[in-house]
Amino acid sequence: MNDTPLERLPRAEIEVRQIRLLQNLLVAVDGNNAFWSRKYAEAGLDLTSVRTLDDFRRLPFSTKQELVDDQNEHPPFGTNLTFPRENYCRLHQTSGTTGRPMRWLDTDESWDWFMRCWSQIYRLAGVTPEDVLAFPFSFGPFIGFWAAFDGSHRQGNLSVPMGGMSTEQRINLISELQATVVCCTPTYALRMAEVAEAEGVDLRENDVRLLIVAGEPGANIPATREKIEAAWGAQLIDHWGMTDIGALGVEPIDAPGGMLILETECIAEIVDADGQQVEPGVEGELIITNLGRIGQPVIRYKTGDRVRAATNPCPSGCELLRLEGGIIGRMDDMVTVRGNNVFPSSIEAILREFDAIAEFRITVETKKSMPHLKIEIEPTPEVAANDATWGLVDQVANTLRKRLNFQAEVVPVGIDDLPRFEMKGRRFVRRDV
Repeated sequence: MNDTPLERLPRAEIEVRQIRLLQNLLVAVDGNNAFWSRKYAEAGLDLTSVRTLDDFRRLPFSTKQELVDDQNEHPPFGTNLTFPRENYCRLHQTSGTTGRPMRWLDTDESWDWFMRCWSQIYRLAGVTPEDVLAFPFSFGPFIGFWAAFDGSHRQGNLSVPMGGMSTEQRINLISELQATVVCCTPTYALRMAEVAEAEGVDLRENDVRLLIVAGEPGANIPATREKIEAAWGAQLIDHWGMTDIGALGVEPIDAPGGMLILETECIAEIVDADGQQVEPGVEGELIITNLGRIGQPVIRYKTGDRVRAATNPCPSGCELLRLEGGIIGRMDDMVTVRGNNVFPSSIEAILREFDAIAEFRITVETKKSMPHLKIEIEPTPEVAANDATWGLVDQVANTLRKRLNFQAEVVPVGIDDLPRFEMKGRRFVRRDV
């Protein structure tokens, strides 16, 4: 019997497993799942002919918009259901950051697959049976860390839910229960640090040794990572997943700076704008086929995430796909300002270097068909009290101009004028004027 953990399988065995799980998936959806059956019938494809990864790559890509349209046309769940409705036991929905939320259903078997993913994630993140895990997030329909919580509980860790609590209460409970691992968004890790400082609490004195963060960029931005790790005195672990895809990426504890994709549970591809596979080291869009979520799967699904495969093996020894720098950003977030292609993550990387900035918001306003970038910055109380706000504004504007080669409008706002976030931070806004 092979006792090798799935994430430690050699490359050849990973690919054999992928083909077996893919064929199981295609057999399950063919003729049973109306969405995928219709899609492939319209493309003139016979799923029984898919026997290799090369065969698989002849299948057309799928998009979020297709699934959104399907749910709008066939409410409330759409036609991407492989089984009768009574087979499903869990409902979640997307956060709606980029539009109307999508609803996602899981069967018992699909949720077990989710748990298998989280077992691998926890092992790669260095979580041990002795760890106490804290989950400071609202337990609503957004999947957030629901699966992470259930995965922690199933493997026997003391798991602390913290919904319906204030930030101050959560900070106190983390300390009182001697939690060693905190699962949250990067934004909320920073928010808890901000509140702790205001309350005179030093987070470095608690027992937290790991923060597993997900839901937005942050852990892959050096300045943001340094800020969180310095405030907590703990190591940051980046995790990637989506409601419609599953939990499929994690930064291994012994190989920071990159993210492993759980190819034992999915097929991952990186393609260019023309849909062609790119070489390692070349940036492209991440395409995912999840292989165990048969009840409501995604097949060759365009995630919209920009990534780049590493050119060297992972220092952890795993032979899974390693993304250099993790998730770089979103394909649809790029804005062109005076001929310069700019991503919000590039701006955040600069703003996070300024300890004097408590919070910020980036707004792209289209005026007379031309994009205009406005950055609102909220100074820390100390900076505001010392009448140093305008000096900070000048510093930020000059740094942005030197680094990104264009002049942005930098505007100061008052203390607590900008919103704080518990889940995903919404600091990037598009608006037509």
